[in-house]
Amino acid sequence: MLTLTFLGVGAAFAKRNHNSNALIEAWRKGPDHQEQPDDLLLVDLGALGPRALDELKDKPGFGYLDVGGRINYPAIRRIFISHQHADHIGGLEELALTNTYAFADPEARKGFKPQIISSINVLVNLWDTSLKGGMGAIQGRHALLQDYFFILALKLDKRKHEGFSLLKRYRFDIFPTDHIQVERKYDWPSYGLYITDTRSGETVFFSGDTRYDYPAYSRMMEAAKVCFHDVQLFDQPDPVHPLIHELQNMPAEIKAKTILYHYGDEWDTGPFDFVDGEFKGFAVPQQRYVLFE
Repeated sequence: MLTLTFLGVGAAFAKRNHNSNALIEAWRKGPDHQEQPDDLLLVDLGALGPRALDELKDKPGFGYLDVGGRINYPAIRRIFISHQHADHIGGLEELALTNTYAFADPEARKGFKPQIISSINVLVNLWDTSLKGGMGAIQGRHALLQDYFFILALKLDKRKHEGFSLLKRYRFDIFPTDHIQVERKYDWPSYGLYITDTRSGETVFFSGDTRYDYPAYSRMMEAAKVCFHDVQLFDQPDPVHPLIHELQNMPAEIKAKTILYHYGDEWDTGPFDFVDGEFKGFAVPQQRYVLFE
């Protein structure tokens, strides 16, 4: 079984629903039969991610995330980074430093190191332009990204998209997203996930952050059993997320299986009540979604 739980579902500057980060749990038997998953993947960890994890650890079924009243960061074995915005990477420093110091093995004098996964260009920029300032020194020496994480750098070209697996059953392929254009489409690194259950052949689409780009993703969304897509509820010129009225242009059968996340604090004020009827609804924070049985 593979499950997905949004730590939060909010837009970058939302205050009510935390950052749109997700916890993916891979189970051999499922949460009804075992206390914790066999493998665990975070999809991003933004500035509000640690607070969301702290809340999640107290909810039924997520007790394995609690150790002595604090977040059990070593339970999180892998982290996929979609791109570098703070609502997606702002909590990494806390995770890494807590693993390094609070969860250090006193005999080996080594902290816990999870695996960090993304494209090569995201990972190089992540260290040099985001994390190095606060994490570039460990007591007595300078540090590198590999002091905190085992690194899985994926290559991405026109011929082949690399990916990774959980439990040798669930395949995660990355694809570029049109989140920000500096000079041309896809020139600022940002990625989504296409998840496959290699046993059943079923797939799930997870957009990451992107502008409206349905023609580029239509085949993946058509094939998927469920789609998770970011959305922006207010209009603006040249947005970096799909506007709700743009997503309404997708075919009815696609909308009916698309769950919207990364939405603003105005989502429940009335004008967007149509979403539950036209789409599969707004994503609910801290609720498990079963992706594959």
